[in-house]
Amino acid sequence: RKKEAPLSPPPSPPPPAPARGAMGIVEKIKELEHEYARTQKNKATEGHLGLIKAKLAKLRSELLQEEGSGGGGAAGEGFAVQRSGDGRVALIGFPSVGKSSLLSELTGTKSEAAAYE
Repeated sequence: RKKEAPLSPPPSPPPPAPARGAMGIVEKIKELEHEYARTQKNKATEGHLGLIKAKLAKLRSELLQEEGSGGGGAAGEGFAVQRSGDGRVALIGFPSVGKSSLLSELTGTKSEAAAYE
């Protein structure tokens, strides 16, 4: 009989590729914030800055969803802009189409409507 060599344990599988987890998102957020800070603000770069803001908002919401699914974050928390100052709204349209009626319904006030014929 032949002597059999002792079996060695099978090679361990390679480590899994890093998933796009919280740390990857945090790093991307930091990179985008840095790019936003160093980008010159003028009319020519408004579109680029808008895209950066949109990407930041998307990544932040993904980060919140991941934290929320882990049970660590409270539901309903998020990034929001605090209201401040007054807002203005313009209702534009043809005469007698219901602009004043809409305004009265939405605000609970009485607005005067001109008498057009």
